[in-house]
Amino acid sequence: MRMTVTATGTSRIDLGRDIAGLGKPRITVFVLITTAIGIFVAPQSMPWIAGMLSICATGLLVAAANTLNCYIERDTDARMERTRKRPLPDGRIPANWALGVGLMSAAIAVPTLVLAANRLTATLGLAALLIYVLAYTPLKRVGPFALQVGAFAGAMPPLMGWAAATGRIGGLGAVLFAILFLWQMPHFLALSLLYEEDYRRGGIATLSVRRGPEVARRRLPIWAGALTITSLLALPVGAAGLLYAVPASLAGLGFVAVAWAAGRESSASLWARRAFLYSLAYLPIVLGALLLDAR
Repeated sequence: MRMTVTATGTSRIDLGRDIAGLGKPRITVFVLITTAIGIFVAPQSMPWIAGMLSICATGLLVAAANTLNCYIERDTDARMERTRKRPLPDGRIPANWALGVGLMSAAIAVPTLVLAANRLTATLGLAALLIYVLAYTPLKRVGPFALQVGAFAGAMPPLMGWAAATGRIGGLGAVLFAILFLWQMPHFLALSLLYEEDYRRGGIATLSVRRGPEVARRRLPIWAGALTITSLLALPVGAAGLLYAVPASLAGLGFVAVAWAAGRESSASLWARRAFLYSLAYLPIVLGALLLDAR
């Protein structure tokens, strides 16, 4: 594929927007926030310049992973209604550009993490990148267990923030990792049901595609319950108190209730939308309460 870019300001803006879009900006912003939370709640502080560089480098690394994911899945994206207008399947950017941008971004982000934070943080970031690109991306077409593989990489940013500030893994950093890991289960189960036919067209082996929507419905309240219990581990590690425990418990129990009640709905799309929207509300409540009560 050949692409001609004219010298007009509009085309340059559009090209820049498309290149940025490969990194999935909304996901990247989410990563910036969760990384910052990991740094903020750590018992040790770090210089603000080093902290900002660590946050930005983590975001750049995630954008690199997303860009390389878009490169690998460009043919799959072209078959799905939800993704067919992305820059690569729509032909607005040559594939080799995406590959180059992804590799270059990763090559900048990893050394920056070494210099701004420490080798542990850089190692965690590199591991997340490799798992996401080389394991999760191809496994999406193999079986539903790819969700757990991808969630492992997706839960890494707050742990990286914690490791950047403390130089170790453990404590509240591990709890944040577990919360983010478990949150992705009901969140993406609901999303996969909402776009089940689209995933089927793309050949993505989600749980609902492989085993049916009823199985996914039954799994969602189980994951929501596990998430609720895990979120309260911030108390025994001495990182939070009642100011966190009360809203985290209520939000978690609400998640379980929504998942359980929605699972009785006759309309799968209505159920999926309710559960998905609740998952979006749940995380800010829990993380916000943790920030207010972090010790």
